[in-house]
Amino acid sequence: MNHTLLTDFYEITMANGYFKNNMHNQIAYFDMFFRKIPDNAGFAIMAGVEQVIDYIKDLKFEDDDIEFLRAKGIFDEAFLEYLKNFKFECDIWAIPEGTPIFPNEPILTVRGPLIQAQFIETMILLTINHQSLIATKCNRIVRAAEGRPVMEFGSRRAQGTGGAILGARAAFIGGATGTACTVTDKLYGVPALGTMAHSWIQSFDSEYEAFRAYALAYPENCTLLVDTYNVLKSGVPNAIRVFDEVLKPLGVRPKGVRIDSGDITYLTKQTRKMLDAAGYEDVGIVASNSLDEHIIRDILRQGACIDSFGVGERLITSKSEPVFGGVYKLVAVEKDNQIIPKIKISENVAKITNPCFKKVYRLFSKDSGMAIADVITLNDEVIDESVPYELFDPEHTWKRKTVTDFEAVELLVPIFEKGQCVYKAPDLKQIREYCQTQVAKIWDEVKRFENPHEYYVDLSKKLWDIKYNLLSEHK
Repeated sequence: MNHTLLTDFYEITMANGYFKNNMHNQIAYFDMFFRKIPDNAGFAIMAGVEQVIDYIKDLKFEDDDIEFLRAKGIFDEAFLEYLKNFKFECDIWAIPEGTPIFPNEPILTVRGPLIQAQFIETMILLTINHQSLIATKCNRIVRAAEGRPVMEFGSRRAQGTGGAILGARAAFIGGATGTACTVTDKLYGVPALGTMAHSWIQSFDSEYEAFRAYALAYPENCTLLVDTYNVLKSGVPNAIRVFDEVLKPLGVRPKGVRIDSGDITYLTKQTRKMLDAAGYEDVGIVASNSLDEHIIRDILRQGACIDSFGVGERLITSKSEPVFGGVYKLVAVEKDNQIIPKIKISENVAKITNPCFKKVYRLFSKDSGMAIADVITLNDEVIDESVPYELFDPEHTWKRKTVTDFEAVELLVPIFEKGQCVYKAPDLKQIREYCQTQVAKIWDEVKRFENPHEYYVDLSKKLWDIKYNLLSEHK
């Protein structure tokens, strides 16, 4: 499906208006950023860049698109002819997928003809908002699991096919080991995982026969769902019986049992005792059933004996806070080869934008390797690592800190130049590994689930001066 018209209608009405006012070739700069981290967390995870690239590479108006717009009766023929011959010419920079990101810093910047840079707003937001939301949620869940594998089990509860497929992709970036969504394995190489549902057990005359049939069908990968009837009275005893009678004679060790209901802490403790007593100390216990990071953390603190988790609806929908509030704002235009900063002002201070064509630097301590702070600068600024650098809070400017012995890393990388893709996206496993290494460079205090330490995103002095001069002009 061509997604060119997957856009808010005002993008097209504005485009027609720009064209009629001969503004369509004016160079403009837009930033995507977000204002608040879901779940009041300390950081978010960037995801969705690959799908933005795919969208833009396929950006074209088909004949039936033009006819659809013509039938609206409000668009100029010259504008429709422009769309018919549309050629994308923008530059795009983005923070790579898997990178921890923070509020108010540009995570994607577009420079190009106003009509084009404006038109791609909806798909950029739709794609990055969704996947960043799920990658962020999954990373929280994975950290709560404390090294135990987390499988994404939410396809049937996702909001539509894109929510399931790309949600599973994003969950893998965030740290999930695999997914129940088979097509995501085919498309993106996220390992598809799963064994059986309760209906398998119910389809046989007895639980034992269901387990036995499954063990014979998949002896090398036998994980049995033990809570269809009664976990401790029938499920685990029947599983042990099948392990003894079917797998042991074949010289094969069972993989595990899964519990999908009940008091997970109590049931897993008792199940562990029963498996160990039967000689199956190496058999894993998988827990599922409406889990999230808070439940996982609590049951592990209570001593639950769990080796891996399957997490569904609360992950794939980010149920606790299902909106990633990324926005896309005009920050500058070019006139007579000069960059003119633009600012959006609001009585809600959080909605005041940072103007200008910008860079984002992340400062890392050379001593510890940990992230110190992010600094948003003008695009032509360079942070000199050889001299001390003073950080200051852009709202509370008396809060200052001088850092030394640091490395300054630019976060935004070129994705498109004059409409041509110049970025080779890493494969998904590389993105996942990169995410793990970058999250490891964030201090534990920032990673707290409740009341995390605020990671500082500061403005350079030059950018701060421009912003507050603009605010003064509009008093």
